[in-house]
Amino acid sequence: MRTLSVFLALCVAALPGPVAAKDSLGIFNSWGAFRDADVPRCYALAESEEIRGKAERKSYASVGFWPKRNIRAQFHVRLSRDRSTNSRVMLGIGGRRFQLTANRSDGWSQDRRMDAAIVAALRSSNSMTIESTGRDGKPIVDAYLLRGAATAIDAASLGCSRLQ
Repeated sequence: MRTLSVFLALCVAALPGPVAAKDSLGIFNSWGAFRDADVPRCYALAESEEIRGKAERKSYASVGFWPKRNIRAQFHVRLSRDRSTNSRVMLGIGGRRFQLTANRSDGWSQDRRMDAAIVAALRSSNSMTIESTGRDGKPIVDAYLLRGAATAIDAASLGCSRLQ
């Protein structure tokens, strides 16, 4: 647990732009919750499980809240490798599949309705996968454990409700 806490704190501190956070709201199994009151924004965040093959970077999934922008529970994922421009990014959770909007290295839900469906699936499942095809033609499969996700999402939501 301490290793995860240290990793997530270092991971979040090292990430550029929108995912860097300042305050830990708690570590819940493989998920952490963070708040940056300066922006303001809050995140529930997890790194993917061990990846087979060569990863270009650490992959992570997050559910973010930006109270001043009226954005609540927005799903985002960073892929472990850049994807081919003509490949889809598919999220699988508990037997449901979602096609994400994506650029080379990141994916997002397509709209608020999809965000809500993804968060509901996160809350009721044990694991999720993100799948695509890399620029090298090889599969990208990033896997996540979801134990603690619901609590981390709730902590991020509550953390940002105080920033409004």
